[in-house]
Amino acid sequence: MSTGIVFDIKRFAIHDGPGIRTTVFLKGCPLSCWWCHNPESRSASPDLLYRPQLCARCGTCVEACPEDARSLTGEAVERDPSLCVLCGTCVEVCPAGAVELVGRRTNVEDLMAEIERDTPFFDESGGGVTFSGGEPLEQTAFLTEVLERCSEREIHTAVDTCGFARPDLLQGVAERTDLFLFDLKCMDAERHIELTGVGNDLILANLRMLDRMGKRIHIRVPVIPTVTDGKGNFDALGEFVASLETRPVITLLAHHPTAMEKYSRFAVDKQLPEGVEAPSRESLEKIACGLEKFGLEVTC
Repeated sequence: MSTGIVFDIKRFAIHDGPGIRTTVFLKGCPLSCWWCHNPESRSASPDLLYRPQLCARCGTCVEACPEDARSLTGEAVERDPSLCVLCGTCVEVCPAGAVELVGRRTNVEDLMAEIERDTPFFDESGGGVTFSGGEPLEQTAFLTEVLERCSEREIHTAVDTCGFARPDLLQGVAERTDLFLFDLKCMDAERHIELTGVGNDLILANLRMLDRMGKRIHIRVPVIPTVTDGKGNFDALGEFVASLETRPVITLLAHHPTAMEKYSRFAVDKQLPEGVEAPSRESLEKIACGLEKFGLEVTC
C-alpha cells in the first residue's frame, strides 16, 4: 500500500469542482510561483511552522526536544535544521500552540476513511474529492492508488494540477480522474520561467494530451495585477484554449495578498513585488469579456 504526505484536508469546499467537496492537499511542487498561496506545500517533506507572536519563550520545547535542535534566545526559539528530525515533540508540548507540524505521512486506507466520512454530502450535492497541493502529481503512486479506491466507491474525483509532469504519469492519473482543474499561468515561455521557475512547453503539451483523451477540463487562470494581467497574455491564452476540442471553461482566480504573510512564517523568500493587491472586479470582468470573444465560457 502506498503512503503519501498530506498537509491539509479542507471539508465543505465549493470552489474546487462541482458540488460540496473534500479537498486533499498533497505536499511537494516543482514550481516556485511568485504568488504561491501555499508556500508550505513546496517541500515534499513535512515542515515546522513557528509563530513567534504566540511563543511565550517558556523553554518547554527546548527541554523536550530529543535531538537538542531547539535553543532559547532573547527574542524567540531557534531551530537547528541540521539536528531537527521533525519528530513533532515540540508541537505536542508547546502550551501556546506556537509550533505546528505541516505535513503528515498517511496511507491509502486512512485517507480513504477520512474521505468517506463526507460521502453523504457528496451524494446530496453531486460533489466528491479534489486532490490539490502543492502539485498532486508529485506523489503519483499514492495519488493513483487513492483515485482507484475512489472509483471503486463511485466517488467523483478531481485533480488540481499545474500540468508540469511526465506525460506517462499524467496519462495514468487521467485514466482514473473525472475532472482536471488545470492551471494556465502565463503563455509567454520566457516570462513563465521567470514567474514559476519552469518553462511551459511541457504544460501546454500535457493539456493538449488531456484534451485528445476527451477528459473533462476546467482551466484556472491566476490574475495578478502587473504580473499576469497583460492583454497579450490573455489574448494568447484565449487563442490556445479555443483551439482545444473540448473547449474548457475558464475560471479567473483573483490574487489575494493576505496569503503573502505565510512566507515569513515558513522562511520562504518572497518574490512578488511589494504592493501587489487583489484585482478589481471591473478588471476581472474586462478580462472575461476579452476571453469570451474567442467563444469561450468564462467565470470570475
